[in-house]
Amino acid sequence: MMPRSIVWAFSKKYIAGKSLEEAVQLVKKLNEKGIHATIDVLGEAITNKEEAVESKVECIQVLNSIEKNKLMANLSLKPTQLGLNLDEKFAYEQTKEILEQAKSLKNFVRLDMEDSPYTDATINLYKKLLSDYGNVGIVVQAYLKRTFDDVVLLNKLGTNYRLCKGIYIEPQNIAYKERQVIRDNYVKLLEAMLKSGNYVGIATHDEYLIDEAYRLIKGLKIPKDKFEFQMLLGVREDLRDKINEDGYKIRIYVPFGEHWYKYSVRRLKENPTIAGHVFKNLFSLK
Repeated sequence: MMPRSIVWAFSKKYIAGKSLEEAVQLVKKLNEKGIHATIDVLGEAITNKEEAVESKVECIQVLNSIEKNKLMANLSLKPTQLGLNLDEKFAYEQTKEILEQAKSLKNFVRLDMEDSPYTDATINLYKKLLSDYGNVGIVVQAYLKRTFDDVVLLNKLGTNYRLCKGIYIEPQNIAYKERQVIRDNYVKLLEAMLKSGNYVGIATHDEYLIDEAYRLIKGLKIPKDKFEFQMLLGVREDLRDKINEDGYKIRIYVPFGEHWYKYSVRRLKENPTIAGHVFKNLFSLK
């Protein structure tokens, strides 16, 4: 119910813009600082296969633009954007085409994790794709009670992870709700991933978790080519710059597209921390 003009006023810092060209220009500025990016075409839970095909075309355009502009960037996509909520076989074929193009360009694609109705389907899609493509990764969410068991199995496949806390509102029977419990599970998952030798995108804006990650990396003597840090565009840029200055690879999630409103409202509604950053920025509060 919030007016689009108001939402845009306090969310435009967290979205590259409505066009791919705006995303490319923003990523160039990040790259100049030695910061990597993952580009995301906004739009999820499409309602028909025609929309899914349009999303596929947009994703391939992103990959081509990354190559054309020699960006330090890869692609993130939401499986429902490609029809996972309509037809799993169809979504597989759609995603396969994107991965084929990414492979030809020596690039990488990350399957985002959405809310719990799609967890099993997304993991199954990832496993099926991984059998033919090594340039695909997946996201797991620390607030889900099932995630450690998923990681035990995924570790055996040589999975490339993005580990995040989780943003969707889930029922208490499947998700942890207490902040420190989620943090503790995050650290437990991260340690299991690092010890397994798998690559991990450590996605968090939580200083506590970043400190814990530093501790694990140093204690386990993890090489720098086995992990990176990841953050959302426009959130905790002070931490982003510190991690970069500390000599660790950091990647920023750069969303763009015409569906910015739905993305913005969901982020604000479901994550009070991000909403707080947005409002502080809007009203210039310290």
